[in-house]
Amino acid sequence: MVLAIDIGNTNIVIGVFKESELLYTWRISTDWDRTRDEYGVLLVSLLASSGIKRDDIDGSIISSVVPSLEQTFKDAIEGYLGSIPFIIGRGVNIDVPVLVDNPWELGSDRIVNAVAAYTIYKGAVIVVDFGTAVTFDYITEKGEYSGGAIAPGIGISLDALSTRTAKLPEVDIFKPGHVIGKNTIESIRAGIFYGFIGLVDGIVERMKEEAGGSPRVIATGGQAHLLAGDSRTIEEVDEYLTLKGLRMIYQRNR
Repeated sequence: MVLAIDIGNTNIVIGVFKESELLYTWRISTDWDRTRDEYGVLLVSLLASSGIKRDDIDGSIISSVVPSLEQTFKDAIEGYLGSIPFIIGRGVNIDVPVLVDNPWELGSDRIVNAVAAYTIYKGAVIVVDFGTAVTFDYITEKGEYSGGAIAPGIGISLDALSTRTAKLPEVDIFKPGHVIGKNTIESIRAGIFYGFIGLVDGIVERMKEEAGGSPRVIATGGQAHLLAGDSRTIEEVDEYLTLKGLRMIYQRNR
């Protein structure tokens, strides 16, 4: 079995694969203050909850956009699972040409998504990842990472509304019944929900126009299912695309 860990700014997504099958997944909040031992005990507990023993894990791989947690998780896995994980970065074979000005400033999750999307769909693809930020990544017909766009995520936008205004409350987001809200909460839901659909469709359509061709559009991330059904450009949702890419990269580097 292979343990794949995607460390984001808001959530950490953990998955266990047996061959290419994703058996179990967990999503936990990112806590920068947790120690090696706290994360180690948590990992062991999550695995045990699904009947997985320490010796069942053959190897592990990590993608992180939180540099301070890379070493924490590396130490946790070494100490509690007895193996040294691969960490996406220098020295790891991703087998994807990265056609940007500075490849090393690119978030590792975006590269991992590119590997997974091209391997699965075998052609030009745009990946829309709904995380702390919403990222848009274009992978060419030849499997080259060509670049992308970054926008604030839903959570950041909601936080900004509630913290930077005197009278707007915090709200949960789901599909509203109307675009024209009849009260403040309905209005915020309508603005965020349909605003982000417009953001996604607008950027994707401009990417297609700029790149040419007909790239497939794949959405991933925890909020992908929330918006995909009302988007005119998203063709498929794969919530665990990043974990799948991590497993693929692990296999290439064994």
